[in-house]
Amino acid sequence: MKVIAMIPARYAATRFPFKLMQPLGTKTVIRHTYDHTVAMGLFDDVWVVTDSDIIFQEITTHGGKAMMSRREHESGSDRIAEAVEDMDVDVIVNVQGDEPFVHAPALQRLVDCFHDPTVKVASIMKPFTDMALVQNHNYVKVAVDLNMNSLFFSRSPIPFHRNQDMQPLYYEHIGIYAFRKETLLQFTAWPVTPLEGAEKIECLRYLEHGIPLRMVQTKIAGVKIDVPEDLPRAEAFLPNYDAWTKED
Repeated sequence: MKVIAMIPARYAATRFPFKLMQPLGTKTVIRHTYDHTVAMGLFDDVWVVTDSDIIFQEITTHGGKAMMSRREHESGSDRIAEAVEDMDVDVIVNVQGDEPFVHAPALQRLVDCFHDPTVKVASIMKPFTDMALVQNHNYVKVAVDLNMNSLFFSRSPIPFHRNQDMQPLYYEHIGIYAFRKETLLQFTAWPVTPLEGAEKIECLRYLEHGIPLRMVQTKIAGVKIDVPEDLPRAEAFLPNYDAWTKED
């Protein structure tokens, strides 16, 4: 089974323009993401796929692998699908460019899902530890069945806590995906589905076509670079990264 990591890297960003080229320690954010992904040794290959000459040069001039998108894309999945269309590969892991602190044990479990031939798509979730965030629509929640397959994704709290005699588990969906190549190409050929359009959650398109996501649980997550205020948090976290990524 040939497994590669693809890092979609768009230069513009609504909340934090040019965030992938911001300095973080001695490197840019996108170089940290790329270098950390390579260093894990989990993948047969690692590529950055971008719409930006600046990001392309940032990766390739430092010895990395990058390619330019040929078309405009609505999502990272679409950008990756174009890039892998002619590649000889079985499974693709989508590593977010703005998440420089990739977690090796979680990604290993994500890849291991595909030893089960019924798994077409997999992703990562973590339990909420701050219950106030369960009510925050910026955090996507996921409900799973007893086999860890996704039942639904929502910006609303799921499940609804009606029975006060029990405390349900709430899981945050972490937007790192892995796909079989043929499933990803099929996904990008489908139009936006009704629930996906209503919730603005891309992976609902899989569920609406009858494809569950196998969910992998992790207890810890790094710092995602969404807004300028995230950079100081990432700077503070950077010295602890090597020890953190070995924790399970």
